[in-house]
Amino acid sequence: MNSKKSFFKSKRKLSILILSIFFALAVFAVLKTYSVYKKDLPSLAQLRNIEPSLSTKIYSFDGELLQEFFSERRIYVPLKNMPPYLLDALLATEDRKFYSHWGVNIYSLARASFVALVNMKKIRATSTITQQLARILFLTPERTIARKIKEILTAIKIERNYSKDEILEMYLNQCYFGKGTYGVEAAAQMYFNKNVDKLNLSECALLIGLLKSPGRYSPVNHPRLALNRRNLVLNSLKIFGKLTKEQCDSLKALPLEINLNIGSSNHAPYFAEMVRQYLLEKYGEKILYSGGLSVYTTLKANLQNEAEKILTTQLDTLQKKIENTHGIDEEDYTIVYEDSLSNEIREYKKIQGALVALDNETGDIIAMVGGRDFKESEFNRAVQALRQPGSAFKPFVFTAAIENGYTPVDIIYDTPIILIGGDGKEWRPENFDHTFRGPMTLREALRVSRNLISIKLLQKIGPQQAVFYGSKMGIKTPLLPVPSLAIGTSEVTLLQITNAYSVFPNHGIRVEPRFILKVVDRYGNLLEETTTPKKEEILSAQTSYIITTMLQTVIDFGTGRGVRLWGFNRTAGGKTGTSDECMDNWFIGFTPQITSSVWIGFDDKTKIGENSTGAVTALPVWTEFMKFAHLGLDEKDFEIPPGIVFRTVCLESGDLATEECPKVITEVFTEQTVPKEYCRLHSGPPLAQGADTLKFRVMERKPEKKERIHF
Repeated sequence: MNSKKSFFKSKRKLSILILSIFFALAVFAVLKTYSVYKKDLPSLAQLRNIEPSLSTKIYSFDGELLQEFFSERRIYVPLKNMPPYLLDALLATEDRKFYSHWGVNIYSLARASFVALVNMKKIRATSTITQQLARILFLTPERTIARKIKEILTAIKIERNYSKDEILEMYLNQCYFGKGTYGVEAAAQMYFNKNVDKLNLSECALLIGLLKSPGRYSPVNHPRLALNRRNLVLNSLKIFGKLTKEQCDSLKALPLEINLNIGSSNHAPYFAEMVRQYLLEKYGEKILYSGGLSVYTTLKANLQNEAEKILTTQLDTLQKKIENTHGIDEEDYTIVYEDSLSNEIREYKKIQGALVALDNETGDIIAMVGGRDFKESEFNRAVQALRQPGSAFKPFVFTAAIENGYTPVDIIYDTPIILIGGDGKEWRPENFDHTFRGPMTLREALRVSRNLISIKLLQKIGPQQAVFYGSKMGIKTPLLPVPSLAIGTSEVTLLQITNAYSVFPNHGIRVEPRFILKVVDRYGNLLEETTTPKKEEILSAQTSYIITTMLQTVIDFGTGRGVRLWGFNRTAGGKTGTSDECMDNWFIGFTPQITSSVWIGFDDKTKIGENSTGAVTALPVWTEFMKFAHLGLDEKDFEIPPGIVFRTVCLESGDLATEECPKVITEVFTEQTVPKEYCRLHSGPPLAQGADTLKFRVMERKPEKKERIHF
């Protein structure tokens, strides 16, 4: 009896010893394995700072999504916003013991290993949700024993740092669902055009079914396989106890229904690209494409859409005219390229255009078009193209003159001149119509855009003065202090010259253009915000008002009168511009609220066409856009600043008019430049001030017959 007890006692000791050895070996193996792979596992800091890659979204001023930039298209959504049956479908299909294991399902892993050993096959997939998350976040998809070990060890570390619900939330926001979508919210919007919280059970089952293989079970490319996979998920829900047999059968009978949303937001592409470049420079590539920024801009979506439509329509019209006028064999208007078979193909060049609109008060860019098609050319002609403004530069010459004491009634002779350049060559500038009109006031010269008077005026004040004021008002490109500067031979960008023009209706204040109002990170933290526009006084309010009235005359009775013919009746000022040989066409103008500009031309500076001026091509676009942009805005006049006075003067002498003066005009002056004496050329009783009720328009008072007004 004692010997029997002794035998069993010895056997028990041996078993304990063997188990202890096996346990020790197992612990040693685990520790050894951990030490081997420790360096390849994520650090504690990495585990505690898991941030999914989120797209950066660009919004218009009125909240419309303009564009997204991303490496992975993902929209993060918290677990509480996901339908309960979505989570049930996930657990039923991928990991039914999720809430009871500690990252690894030992029983499933052991069983799969035994089956694989017996059958001499590879181990079937037995990864838990946590293991899958570990693989997505930190590992590669390669199928090796080493990767599996790392996956298990990483899953255990994740479970030690996060709750089960946090793991589920990360998992459903990280997984790839096909069609470039990451995370369940982006997938719901892609396949069903709705947010995840609006999904029904059948739709949730379809999405969960995609996790196994988004390509193979795509409802777009393989609808039959997708339907079978959805039904498999529904069966899993029944087995999991979340559906009755009747409910499951009813749901499986439903057809596969998707509402694919393939159209990604791609509005205002030139503007959005400008925003992208700014963000890239300031925040870097990683934050831009993965940081989940929300960027709120100044662009007004309705104005932008209208600007694109109006400009494109005009460019298409001009393109047809050019193609009807010039043959396909004309080298100036066509380009040659070779197709895939090395055949020579000739096609017409595309005429291009650009538009910019600024809010005068804030400097906000409210519309920007940089070309006719961003897909064909990403070159932004609104901010990158350097073009000659032609006569659109003249207001800066006249501004410099007014600031230096000239008045709108000062007279310069429109007569031929010869200038000798630094190289000794003669330059004989001409007017657009090749005629000369003799003595003209500055207002009249700007109204009809006389080149010779602008050049002579520049010579009188000194070219450096025009450079100074043009640069100070917002033109940052180099302006050469040469006589031809008066007719716009120095190249500028559309945005800069538009900003410079906005100084006139802004009482001499330059407002720095802005396009971003605020940037918010993924957590709602404010990264930057522009609350107060940057303003700087550039001109006296009196000078800016005088130039504004002169540019009003251009629109009301001068080269810009097409604005009125096209039906825009608001108070406005502006200027046409046409460079040498009609290579660049411009119209830049403003109201009290908005300054906008249009440029039209070929990228390679091909001549647009005979008599194709800014008044013919660019002005109609400007007018149609401004008509739309002012819908709903209050009617306003340009405010008259203190220090401005109006006097009726003799056109010949520039002094206060008498009743004997043959031509008079009620003109605007500053208190410093207003005439003090009555005309000595035409002695007589003083003409009552206000007798000429039409400001800025010449009244011919002699002979005494019917008065005649000259425009």
